[in-house]
Amino acid sequence: MTTEPTELTMAQALNAALCDALGEDESVLIFGEDVGALGGVFRITDGLTRKFGEDRCFDTPLAESGIVGLAVGLAMGGMRPVVEMQFDAFAYPAFEQIASHVAKMRNRTRGALTMPIVIRVPFAGGIGGVEHHCDSSEAYYAHTPGLKVVTPATVEDAYWLLRDAIADPDPVVFMEPKRLYWSKAKVDLGTRSAGPMGQAAIRRSGTDATLVAYGPTVPLAMQAAEAAAAEGISLEVVDLRTLVPFDDETLVRSVRRTGRCVVVQEAQGFAGVAAEIAARVQERCFHSLAAPVLRVTGYDIPYPPPKMEHAHLPTVDRILDAVDRLQFDDEPDLRHTGTTA
Repeated sequence: MTTEPTELTMAQALNAALCDALGEDESVLIFGEDVGALGGVFRITDGLTRKFGEDRCFDTPLAESGIVGLAVGLAMGGMRPVVEMQFDAFAYPAFEQIASHVAKMRNRTRGALTMPIVIRVPFAGGIGGVEHHCDSSEAYYAHTPGLKVVTPATVEDAYWLLRDAIADPDPVVFMEPKRLYWSKAKVDLGTRSAGPMGQAAIRRSGTDATLVAYGPTVPLAMQAAEAAAAEGISLEVVDLRTLVPFDDETLVRSVRRTGRCVVVQEAQGFAGVAAEIAARVQERCFHSLAAPVLRVTGYDIPYPPPKMEHAHLPTVDRILDAVDRLQFDDEPDLRHTGTTA
């Protein structure tokens, strides 16, 4: 483990988390398509087979349902499988296994069998991927009781949340924002600044409104908050970090203080995670709200081709448009003051 500040990409932090988990616990196994000698499409598992051998980090056939089915059997036998779904939309053939067995086994056996499985899913857009290579599938997993759903937005969280997920006795769908794999930060992986899995984080303090984001939309919310500050609007940015379990306490405390809330997600809007967040805020903060809870999301269409994703994904301007609709008294019009992301 790194013990002094070092500049790392998110991909390198994830690799370090896997390496440390393999080194500390012989029950941890890593497998999936091309994760062995190649080191994964995004090189998240680079070097792990060379270091730990093919018995600990190995390739599988191109059969996602088989990958997860194997993980179920290994978990029942006392192992801690960490499996990779090569791209988000490749995972759908495995969804029956995930929903019917991974998520339900502990309940079905009254706790006699746990499922300490981590399902790593590179997700969301922003990389110009072709069909089936970009999707925002978090709502499917978050809506499935029995699964924990985690998505890091920072290099440090990528390391620590993945370590938390591997150590957890319950199954975790670990959603890695593809567009952030190459983001860099100087971090000390031996020191943890954010809380454990299950706790949200305040990335920027503010007083006028709360921006709620997770995974790939956190940097976007931070950019919007900076642009709004130049116009005299103070926006607080809450990074959820974990979608399930959900940290109501941190979010409610923020919205009750600011009185306004905008939720940002890349996925299509209808029945998405942002809709659940908006409902929870309305139920818990009704008497503190000075304006309706608003959402900035992708559009209700299949994920578009690479050259059209810029028109589908939320941008700084769209977030600022939503902030402008919160009806501040005597405040400047924020529309078109941001830089389109």
